[in-house]
Amino acid sequence: MEALGDEIATLAAHISAATARWLLLIADFDDGGGWSDGGYKNCAHWLSWRCGIAPGTARDHVRVAHGLQRRPLLAAAFGRGELSYSKVRALVRLDDDFCEELMLDYANSSSAGQLERIVRGCRKVVATEEGSELQFAERELSWFTDDDGALVLRGRLPAELGALVVRAIEAIRDELGPPSPEVSQGWDAEDAEQSRSPAARNADALVAVAQSALTERASSADVYQVVVHVDADALAVSAETTSRCELEDGQPLPSAAVRRLGCDASIVRVLEKDGKTISMGRKTRTISPATRRALRIRDGGCTFPGCMQRHHTDGHHVEHWADGGATDLDNLVQLCRFHHRLVHEGGFSVRSDGSTFKFFAPDGKVIPQAPRMPRGDCASAMAGNRPLRLTPLSLWPAGARGENVDLRWSVEALVESRPRE
Repeated sequence: MEALGDEIATLAAHISAATARWLLLIADFDDGGGWSDGGYKNCAHWLSWRCGIAPGTARDHVRVAHGLQRRPLLAAAFGRGELSYSKVRALVRLDDDFCEELMLDYANSSSAGQLERIVRGCRKVVATEEGSELQFAERELSWFTDDDGALVLRGRLPAELGALVVRAIEAIRDELGPPSPEVSQGWDAEDAEQSRSPAARNADALVAVAQSALTERASSADVYQVVVHVDADALAVSAETTSRCELEDGQPLPSAAVRRLGCDASIVRVLEKDGKTISMGRKTRTISPATRRALRIRDGGCTFPGCMQRHHTDGHHVEHWADGGATDLDNLVQLCRFHHRLVHEGGFSVRSDGSTFKFFAPDGKVIPQAPRMPRGDCASAMAGNRPLRLTPLSLWPAGARGENVDLRWSVEALVESRPRE
């Protein structure tokens, strides 16, 4: 039994070393945008799909991966199999201004449970120090229209309320993913890069938050609706036409965007002659409430491979209703708004084979719902690192050996290690 226990401990150290290498590869992959051209919203989405990891766990892995990039001492110890993933995950939650040498000392001398308590204590102290009673009294939000017609926002919120707003924007930003390449088609390199910047994605997310709030309001007053005017022949074809496709204020829209909006919207049919309205029909939903409920029950959220979004979805017509496609379950599939845009405007497509729906990348390749995992081998996984001499004691805390750690003293020492202005 003792030999078996030693083998378990040694293999755990090997797993830690391999995990360190794996996480640093993930960070490099994310920094290089390796996931951005495959219809994925972010690196965590790709990681969940490609490696069969739960979405929440994938997000945590990406967070820790980038945290390791900023902490070379922790990354080196982790890569040597001296720290467990649980310890590293706890430490990267601390701000970057904490002393890394001291963090490593505590990681080497504390158990994972003790280290979690120390980190929670540090975060609580920092949050208290940075609070201010005046923040709530000084809250504000204002906006004005710039010379070129753009809306400029300016605001100030207390820390906890600001965090709520930021988390909401970040959550929607992660759901939306990067903007479609078609958005910046024809632009110069600098403008195209700006359109995909974090700031631009935050702006997209803020608009999505507003759109979601208006969509979920009980009121259906016209003042809260976005109206699009489109000629019938513009909907009936996928190519760009000279027919009218514009917002209520005359701002033109591409026909592909209008076809996407027409998949799941309220429609009012208007008959005109010589620019004058002859008759106007009643407003009807493209997809009836009963069909929408059945679609929601069947799909349970976005059906794009790897996407786990359950709310804020649209019903997509596989064959558009303007082209003669039926509005029934056999011709409908649920898509989040990010993937709905990709299908209509990003070159992706979805087809039905009679029993299931298959998604295709712009190059025509099928996107599998769950990709086949490569065969794993511990020896080959470690081939990229130098040989490690790991023992049953590699992960054993070097100092405390299980004794109780003085939480108050430990937190105070770490907090005092931060640089003071």
